[in-house]
Amino acid sequence: MHSPFDTGTKAGTIGGTLLSTGMNVHLDDISKTVILAVVGAVVSFGVSLFLRWCVKRNRKKSAK
Repeated sequence: MHSPFDTGTKAGTIGGTLLSTGMNVHLDDISKTVILAVVGAVVSFGVSLFLRWCVKRNRKKSAK
């Protein structure tokens, strides 16, 4: 059974998409994305710690 797209068509489509996308991405966009990802990870970690602290505090109050 043959697939509707052969390997050459898939490779050409993926390669063309990556090359056309790569030409339109600038260093400023990449650095902005990295900074936003780091800020998002730090905020997510901080919120997780805060929520863990709140849960522990509520459990201690409930146990009394």
